[in-house]
Amino acid sequence: MTQTSRAVRIHANGGPEQLVIEALSVGEPGPGEVRIRHHAIGLNFIDVYQRSGLYPNAMPLSLGMEGAGVIEAVGEGVTHLKVGDRAAYAANPPGSYCDLRVMPAMNVCRLPDAIDFETGAAMMLKGLTAMYLLKRCPPVEGLHPGDFVLFHAAAGGVGLIACQWAKALGLRLIGTAGSDDKCALAREHGAEFTINYRSEDFAARVKEITGGKGVKVVYDSVGKDTFDKSLDCLMPFGLMVSFGNASGPVAPFAPGILGAKGSLYVTRQTLFTHITSRERTQAMADELFAVVASGAVKIRIDQRFALTDVQAAHRSLEARQTTGCTILLP
Repeated sequence: MTQTSRAVRIHANGGPEQLVIEALSVGEPGPGEVRIRHHAIGLNFIDVYQRSGLYPNAMPLSLGMEGAGVIEAVGEGVTHLKVGDRAAYAANPPGSYCDLRVMPAMNVCRLPDAIDFETGAAMMLKGLTAMYLLKRCPPVEGLHPGDFVLFHAAAGGVGLIACQWAKALGLRLIGTAGSDDKCALAREHGAEFTINYRSEDFAARVKEITGGKGVKVVYDSVGKDTFDKSLDCLMPFGLMVSFGNASGPVAPFAPGILGAKGSLYVTRQTLFTHITSRERTQAMADELFAVVASGAVKIRIDQRFALTDVQAAHRSLEARQTTGCTILLP
């Protein structure tokens, strides 16, 4: 049976004006696939990178990497999901900005009854990202309770989850944000210290907070504007974890500076390397579901847009006017 779904697509890279809603035909799932009807859709900065062309893709491109809804059909070989299951995912290929889609089942997880669709759509990509950053990207000397870490964009969707999770792990998180209100929000969610990077030199402030020692690890999704100074925040053998480019891509640099600054380590991470199998995806999702169900991490949704208002949603995200998570509602 073929159905019709609204879907947000682009036919050329550019600004939010490139986002158009089209009617697409959706058929039956093939082997290893499911058909899911969305109840809520997550909005993430990776969607902006794909729309702008920073992350190139073939055209036309359906956008969106995260969603939650109900499984309507299951293809051959799919055993972990059945028709009627509530489900959520963060997954390739993009295409979640729609009412209905057929997609690979590998990264789709059954959503626990205690977690609603909006929370499920808001938490998967951002929550799994916070999880791998804090638990699967340790500095060479490890992360232990009492250790300092620096987290940029601490009032964003990933940041507010990371603030809470870091506190639950006993870490002393220093968060940066672009306004005093955002700094207060990060502190409310578990950041021990916050720095308004628009009014303070964050590298100098980090050294002050840590008694001149620096932090073991920096988590940076901002990119160009914060990368160089972030290296100055690290203690010897510290780890710089780059996982985004909100201000633009990091410029090339000479590896020799890492030695001069304390034999530092640098890594560029992406969630999709961490969820390359059904087993890895489910293990990470189980850990995320457990920490949310326990109440140690609460998923804050501060913006809701209709799917038809997707251009406005992208403008707000790019202007850094959002806090917490943002979802689209079909």
